Amino acid sequence: MKILIQGGRVIDPASRFDAIADVAVAAGRILSIGPAPADFTPNRVIPAAGCVVAPGLVDLAVRLREPGHEHEGMLESELAAAVAGGVTSVVCPPDTDPVLDEPGLVEMLRMRAERLHQSRVFPLGALTRGLQGEVLTEMAQLTDAGCVGFSQADVPLGNTQVLQRAMQYASTFGYSVWLRPQELYLGRGVAASGPLATRMGLAGVPVAAETIALHTIFELMKSTGARVHLCRLSSAAGVDLVRRARQEGLKLTCDVSINSLHLTENDIGYFDSRARLNPPLRHQRDRDALRAALADGTIDALVSDHTPVAADAKTLPFAEAEPGATGLELLLSLALKWGQDSDVGLLRTLDVLTHAPAQVLGEHLGAAHSGVGQLVNGGPADVVVFDAAAEWAVQPAQLRSQGRHTPFEGYAVPGRVRCTLVAGHVAHGAAD
Repeated sequence: MKILIQGGRVIDPASRFDAIADVAVAAGRILSIGPAPADFTPNRVIPAAGCVVAPGLVDLAVRLREPGHEHEGMLESELAAAVAGGVTSVVCPPDTDPVLDEPGLVEMLRMRAERLHQSRVFPLGALTRGLQGEVLTEMAQLTDAGCVGFSQADVPLGNTQVLQRAMQYASTFGYSVWLRPQELYLGRGVAASGPLATRMGLAGVPVAAETIALHTIFELMKSTGARVHLCRLSSAAGVDLVRRARQEGLKLTCDVSINSLHLTENDIGYFDSRARLNPPLRHQRDRDALRAALADGTIDALVSDHTPVAADAKTLPFAEAEPGATGLELLLSLALKWGQDSDVGLLRTLDVLTHAPAQVLGEHLGAAHSGVGQLVNGGPADVVVFDAAAEWAVQPAQLRSQGRHTPFEGYAVPGRVRCTLVAGHVAHGAAD
């Protein structure tokens, strides 16, 4: 299929290209940016005047809920939500049922995803068997099966010796370790520690739950040389520690969720379980520090932390409700809103959604996916066309995800996706 995306504002953060241009696509690859070759005759023309043409988004935190939690989400529904939000590559954590700790499970998941011809799926393998924190998985076999890194998902690893061994092994073979910084015992609450949680009678999670874990991770990085990606930073104190660690030269990247970037503990309201999230929403000073850190590059990537939750798991008292919210279809719009509020411009706004998260994956993408997260001649034709000026109201009933719960319900947000291409085929939008 030959496609011409015509007359859009083409923005590629990787090369800092920003101009009105055409994009020609053939055989699943980008043929040219600018004037198409003289012999190029498209089968389809996608008008993009007044729209932005950008690399497909790369989301580093997406729960697809398969296998084992199909009542909360299925590959079909969640990958449809992904392309509806302009997300063409997703990284999924290993906390499925069964856990992604065997090569066969990883291969099955990737095969199921590839048959749907929607977003690319990059699984994380479990760091320890069953996420039990006791025995290391066979990382080499999981890497061969397609894992791009190793994680405990949201299950803290309390045994520091096991974590050290895992990081040593990963460092020896060049694997990356993805860790959510949360101390095992201090992180067992449901809301950020402080006066609000006390008044509401909710068990608190202090900032120390994050900072103690960060100190441990950084010390182990120094002794092992491991490459670590920190998942969903949530506090101003955590930002300060990351900034210092970067200055010391540690091989470190990190991300923040759309929830922590926009919301605070006050959004819990009157025990609104839609705001029952993990990590918990923190104070305004934490949110402001996270927004600034994303703008200045201390935080590399913005993620949806997409976690579809069944209705019966949310219609419970706040402390008993399952944490999580839908986010795939909101990622682009909430990034644009942050970009407008922070006055960082479209290049930086799109960078934290495309090139920067692709850089986190780096060589683990493999040669077949080289060029993901950027628009480059010969690279994969993963493209999103969106109207940055179009506003819409978040209405859960209109979302494609099987999980409809979001604390952003009713929010007016900018940015409407018009078309999404994955590997040169139209996965969503005007030319469906």
